[in-house]
Amino acid sequence: MVSSSNWSHYIFSSLFAVLILIVPCFSEKAPYSTFAKDATSAPEVVFFDYIVIGGGTSGCALAATLSQGSNVLLLERGGLPYGNPNITNITGFANNLADTSPSSPAQLFISTDGVFNHRGRVLGGGSAVNAGFFSRASKGYVKKMGWDQKVVNEAYEWVEKKVAFQPQIKQWQSAVRNGLVEVGVKPYNGFTYEHLFGTKVGGTIFDPQGHRHTAADLLEYADPTKITVYLYATVQQIMFKKEGGRKPRAYGVRFLDSEGNSHMAYLNEGSKNEVVLSAGALGSPQMLMLSGIGPAKQLKAHGIYILVDQPMVGKGMSDNPMNAVFVPSPHPVEVSLIQVVGITGFKSYIEAASGPLELDWMRRIAHDFKRIANQTMDPLKVPSEMQFPKGIPGINPHLLHSPMQAGLILEKVAGPYSTGFLQLKSKDPNENPKVTFNYFKDPRDLQRCVQGMKTIAEVIESRSFSKFRYPYTSAQSLMDTMLTFPINLRPRHLSASISLEQFCIDTVMTIWHYHGGCQVGKVVDRNYRVFGVDGLRVIDGSTFIYSPGTNPQATVMMLGRYMGQKILKDRLAGGRK
Repeated sequence: MVSSSNWSHYIFSSLFAVLILIVPCFSEKAPYSTFAKDATSAPEVVFFDYIVIGGGTSGCALAATLSQGSNVLLLERGGLPYGNPNITNITGFANNLADTSPSSPAQLFISTDGVFNHRGRVLGGGSAVNAGFFSRASKGYVKKMGWDQKVVNEAYEWVEKKVAFQPQIKQWQSAVRNGLVEVGVKPYNGFTYEHLFGTKVGGTIFDPQGHRHTAADLLEYADPTKITVYLYATVQQIMFKKEGGRKPRAYGVRFLDSEGNSHMAYLNEGSKNEVVLSAGALGSPQMLMLSGIGPAKQLKAHGIYILVDQPMVGKGMSDNPMNAVFVPSPHPVEVSLIQVVGITGFKSYIEAASGPLELDWMRRIAHDFKRIANQTMDPLKVPSEMQFPKGIPGINPHLLHSPMQAGLILEKVAGPYSTGFLQLKSKDPNENPKVTFNYFKDPRDLQRCVQGMKTIAEVIESRSFSKFRYPYTSAQSLMDTMLTFPINLRPRHLSASISLEQFCIDTVMTIWHYHGGCQVGKVVDRNYRVFGVDGLRVIDGSTFIYSPGTNPQATVMMLGRYMGQKILKDRLAGGRK
């Protein structure tokens, strides 16, 4: 005989399954003309069950899922990714990052470490500006996070149906793949989304025609009658109320449209209704601080009312360091971003990209970046003039002044162990906060980089890769050339040409996998609820202590879906109070 509690659980589970299954009947294709609107069209006051701040990699998946059982408002400070060829086409990747205009979808910021970085300012977030690699977190990572592996797999599959593809592996990527296997990064695991030691072909969010599919595409899962997306909506502050001796509770947000008009979005009555921050590793800790949750001394310095003295907000900031070798090719190479990865036993990931390249274009971009750095950063010890390679052994120097065929082989340090911090620069949410990543502060990260660079050198000099290496050009000479490229604003040291440790420190770049600032166990609990307040969660990469897998975007999208389902399930089980 079935007990009443088991019967109730059965009925609830059945209802939840039906709720999820019927949603595709109400879907709308991008660009969502019925529910994605410019914030200038928003009323002065609106009411919703959930308010999601940030339509990025996690926020789109989360909002789409929540709309399957509640009314949802998604606020995004950028515009749509559709119609911009630099976003939608693989050939526009570099141009997108080079766009330093005030409305660029790839907003430039430069860490105090002197490293160029970007944050998404567009619906789809980082997935609209990245290199597209799609790979799941390891089973061990999922277990450590306390996630349910079965539900995680289902959430990954939900994402993959919309945005993930098997890449077409051509000559350059094949040479890197075969070179990795030749030098011992084994076994070869073929094509898989799974995180497996050895060499593999991963997924990509670029389809066979080279068109990008971002997290914004996941809004095709949304119920268009229960979701509203306001674009060019910049959230100023999360609003809280205090009742008696209870913790402050979020009840709404204030946001501005592109014309500077103020709007209020309030939560409907009900204890299950919440504000969710999905503004990313820079935006989420920044918004907590602007709303009065953060280190008291820092908030006081900016004249911000201290709602909760939370010293861990903005702490634990990390960026996986990337170092690379530029490899000119004597033969034409395909346009490719990240497709192949070597997952080594020493916790460094080896990847590659290729295509025609104009070095003069790189020079112009570097000078533009430096100009912006001088305007926005504290003074950095940088060369007064950007250097540039005068020659590479074995290569005609005239090639350096014309478009050339080339590729990049890079390594990313897993983890990392090194951490830094984020601080407010002002009360303006449009201004990037000041962030320090402390690259290679922990010697274990530096050792992983050294081993990774040694592996790259072996791949370059392998038989499998020989077709794409000029005769008499060594891996060492290519590394020496990297020291003359304007890839960051860090000082160069003479010892970097003979010391891989110094080479790693001097030529460090980002792979755009920065995370932290609102970490689980420090700022949020395991259900991503913010400590010290009610009605507020943070669900994005700012909650990570370590970056998941070889690329975090698949897991960040998955997390939005995973937590959206969990929140809806709790809502349906508990009812509205």
